[in-house]
Amino acid sequence: MFCYQCQETAGCTGCTRAGVCGKSARTAALQDLLVYVTRGLCQLTTALRNQGEAIIPEDDRLVTENLFVTITNANFDKEMIVARIRATLERNAALRSRLDGAGLSAAARWDGSGDWDDKAQAVGILSTADEDIRSLRELITYGLKGMAAYNHHVNAYGKSAPGVDAFLQAALAKTLDDSLTAEELTALALETGKYGVDVMAALDEANTSAYGHPEVTRVNLGVRDNPAILVSGHDLHDLEQLLEQTVGTGVDVYTHGEMLPAHYYPAFQKYPNFAGNYGNAWWQQKEEFEAFRGPILLTTNCLVPPKDSYKNRLYTTGAVGFPGCPHIGADRQGHKDFSALIAHARRCPSPIELEQGTLVGGFAHNQVLALADQVVEAVKSGAIRKFVVMAGCDGRAKSRDYYTEFAKALPQDTVILTAGCAKYKYNKLELGNINGIPRVLDAGQCNDSYSLAVIALKLKEVFGLEDINELPIIYNISWYEQKAVCILLTLLHLGIKNIKLGPTLPAFLSPNVLNYLVEHFAIAPVTTPEADLKEILG
Repeated sequence: MFCYQCQETAGCTGCTRAGVCGKSARTAALQDLLVYVTRGLCQLTTALRNQGEAIIPEDDRLVTENLFVTITNANFDKEMIVARIRATLERNAALRSRLDGAGLSAAARWDGSGDWDDKAQAVGILSTADEDIRSLRELITYGLKGMAAYNHHVNAYGKSAPGVDAFLQAALAKTLDDSLTAEELTALALETGKYGVDVMAALDEANTSAYGHPEVTRVNLGVRDNPAILVSGHDLHDLEQLLEQTVGTGVDVYTHGEMLPAHYYPAFQKYPNFAGNYGNAWWQQKEEFEAFRGPILLTTNCLVPPKDSYKNRLYTTGAVGFPGCPHIGADRQGHKDFSALIAHARRCPSPIELEQGTLVGGFAHNQVLALADQVVEAVKSGAIRKFVVMAGCDGRAKSRDYYTEFAKALPQDTVILTAGCAKYKYNKLELGNINGIPRVLDAGQCNDSYSLAVIALKLKEVFGLEDINELPIIYNISWYEQKAVCILLTLLHLGIKNIKLGPTLPAFLSPNVLNYLVEHFAIAPVTTPEADLKEILG
């Protein structure tokens, strides 16, 4: 195996024996094979679109789900991955029959014959010999994986983001094209950022039309004396279905990790059994899932391979899978039956309390723009000198303590804008407020990073600026997996420069590709909180 798609890849060079994430070499190889046949599927759908033929929604969904399954910490179940490879091969054969076969790649023509282990090794990341071409292809692919994750959430509402499926498939097909130059692939990477904006806008519309705009909300961190279910991941539609089915059962529902921002949506606040948030970021789940004592529903990434002590009460759904964990599927209408999960909860004791108190969040774009006059006045008066965007991911690495120390060291006239699980590095610090504006404004999940772009563009308009980089906003982004790559490409598409990125730079960026990003966008790695603050604030 060879994998370097996440920030924690071994030695910041690549995992070669097993994934730091917990994937076996065999599972990683099968995921490489799934990406390969999905590239072939995308070439076929793109060719048919170019002939003016329609692509059925099931094929669009197959591409989206295939890519989502291969995101770091989503699926560890070899059987599920094999089933998806077989389903994709079947669709590829059906679509090939509608084309004359001219110009089709080996990925589009492969019928599944031969040894799959040998095939996976032959088509993996290192099969692209040129380092720069390989780097750009992987940068695009990881951005598309992130886009697919967002697209999945849009699809959960029975909606689609205009143009996104067609672009995603065309772009993934282009990663098979040996005629494309580094310059052309660079342009494609930046175009991926453009469609990243589009898919996140579609997801924002889907979420807010279903559940209302997030509002400033105080979320309870303690526990009640009732049996309970813990929901982790990102899928709000799954959470809605679970809450509907638990009403009146005596079972409480708590959020974990990236599901915390669900509390900010008005529609969820009507459920009396929606008890609060339990625990912290995804990487702490082994200890926290143990202490919860009731069943856990993992709706999307990020899953840490579970301990045997709670494995039997960890349920997966959607793109998530782990061998031995019960999986809850959906019917053709997207409905999921959580009755087994609820029955399991009623047999379990209430959670062990980890902490007490509350957290405040809900500062998505609609809420922040409602405070626009207050914010503008604070900036004009000098009460707010800088906004610091500290969005992104959290993770296990000790080096991520940098973000806690950076937040602590920020001067009192700065405000943090955050989204994603990166917030767990500082959202429980007592950082105070500026004229009633909290110094940590939590916009929500990584799925809600669109809010940060909307806020920035609105401030640019309000202050009458020509260049978004003239705003009093600095960017210090932490990354872990592929949704963060999509967000980074989105920021680059918007023309944002001088981004600090950490805790390490991506291993998949070759020196030449990195130099391009430095020269054109002034991307730089984080160093120390003290040095970075001095550079950023002067």
